[in-house]
Amino acid sequence: MVTMNQGHSASSIMAIWVSLLSNIVLTVLKLVVGFVFRSPVLLADGFHNAGDVVASAAALTSMRISKRPADQDHPYGHGKAEVIGSGFVAMILGLAAIYIAFEAVMALFEDPATASKIALLTAIVSLIWKYVLYIYTIRVGKAENSKGLIATAYDHLADVYASLAAVVGIGLALIGDSFAIPLLAYGDPIAGIIVSILVFKIAIEIGKESIDILMEKSVSDERLAAFENLIHSMPEVKRIDRLRAREHGHYVLVDIRIGVTGDLTVQEGHVISSRLRNLIMAQNEDVDEVLIHLNPWYPEKQSGILTNEE
Repeated sequence: MVTMNQGHSASSIMAIWVSLLSNIVLTVLKLVVGFVFRSPVLLADGFHNAGDVVASAAALTSMRISKRPADQDHPYGHGKAEVIGSGFVAMILGLAAIYIAFEAVMALFEDPATASKIALLTAIVSLIWKYVLYIYTIRVGKAENSKGLIATAYDHLADVYASLAAVVGIGLALIGDSFAIPLLAYGDPIAGIIVSILVFKIAIEIGKESIDILMEKSVSDERLAAFENLIHSMPEVKRIDRLRAREHGHYVLVDIRIGVTGDLTVQEGHVISSRLRNLIMAQNEDVDEVLIHLNPWYPEKQSGILTNEE
């Protein structure tokens, strides 16, 4: 068995720490400004950010657990801890979407709040800050194939949408106050409803991916085809009896059954297995284990000899 990946690099851990600290700062900023200037949209966004703090902390914890090497109780490593963390982020996003939608609908039946330029500035700062965080975390997350970090990045993207809605809503309210157009004050809750739908869509996508991995869903057909091409590139391999591969958090496990010439020695078969394993892992950095089973293969059926997969 090959050595399991020991986890994420310092860059991915740094990215999640930056996300966590940023969410704490933005939560405090939005709640204080929202309370002082009586901005319902900022208060709602602030409570949404409070949920992001919990989600970032969960992602950090799951990433640290996923770094642990394989042991006797977890021979395949702890990679799925990160997938569980990703699923938790999806639940936080789903609840946030419901909360934003509820607040937005309720606001439609209430007198609009007086708009504040400070509240608008805070929403703009949040928008820019969260967009930069999204770009940063999605790049690191994809480079490290970190499900937890990618989920955190999409959490930032959801916050970008929420902040954009706040900017639009507060901006329309300010325009309405300046030109005596009361109807524009309701631009905020309408934008909030649209944002809640977008955030909920992101939550469903993240949650579905987490469930697929936890349920041992196979990698894509394109990925399997690439593995198949690598296997066929070795002339010693006469037949592929079975090929399976699945994600296990930030790494992939591959299970292969192949047919090789039946009169090979155990040593010769071992050499073929080692070469194939090294070939697959050399061209797929995220593959951390390749389990290979050899079946005997003969040019044609001979009396008393089975050529089928065993």
